[in-house]
Amino acid sequence: MSTYVLVAEDDRKQAELIRRYLVHDGYEVTVVHDGETAFREATRRPPDLLVLDWMLPSLDGLEICRRLRVAGELPILMLTARSTEDDLLRGLDLGADDYMTKPFRPRELVARVRTVLRRSRHTAHPASVAPPFATAPVAPAIREALTVGRLTVNATRHQVFVHDRPVNCTPGEFRILSAMAASPDRVFTRSQLLDCLADHGRTVSERTVDVHILNLRKKIEISPRRPQHLVTVHGIGYKLTSGDHGA
Repeated sequence: MSTYVLVAEDDRKQAELIRRYLVHDGYEVTVVHDGETAFREATRRPPDLLVLDWMLPSLDGLEICRRLRVAGELPILMLTARSTEDDLLRGLDLGADDYMTKPFRPRELVARVRTVLRRSRHTAHPASVAPPFATAPVAPAIREALTVGRLTVNATRHQVFVHDRPVNCTPGEFRILSAMAASPDRVFTRSQLLDCLADHGRTVSERTVDVHILNLRKKIEISPRRPQHLVTVHGIGYKLTSGDHGA
């Protein structure tokens, strides 16, 4: 049985281009051009994946995400002309599994569709999946509170503090931060950090990790654009360090 993809895109030329590329790659595709129809089709015949434009008439992509997430865990690839971090976080927080900013290359979209579907199937069959950090395991934290520089992570109480200031983190952000705090100065690849999120029952991409890191920097760094604690190791990933204690 072929994989079924529902495409919701109000730009008819763009929608037809997406349809042709997906059909060429072997997918069964239905195209709709407004939000109400997209939601109706997604609930009438749930697709294996929904390619969803953010700005649709009658019902926008964020509201569709919100409604569909109440019903289940349908994989969603969001298309958007918006590119600010806040906009992308809104989409991910409401349930999008990945996003692409316009304009994009159709071949890249097809590759993203394959990736989201692969992760979706990976999550749906956990017995066949190696445990998180299988190739480089992280030893479980023995201490209740982990302190790295001015940052404290309390795994038992699900609390984060910068000095004595409490920091509110989403569940995904907390899991990433806890793993990194348990092994300070260790370099984590995006794939390893992705494993922190994989057992939440949702498919996520490496871009999701990047967005979580950006959001965490806003919460724990004095200057998010010049991070001292949650730093990038170019070409590899990220690490959590004690940073500048005098900052």
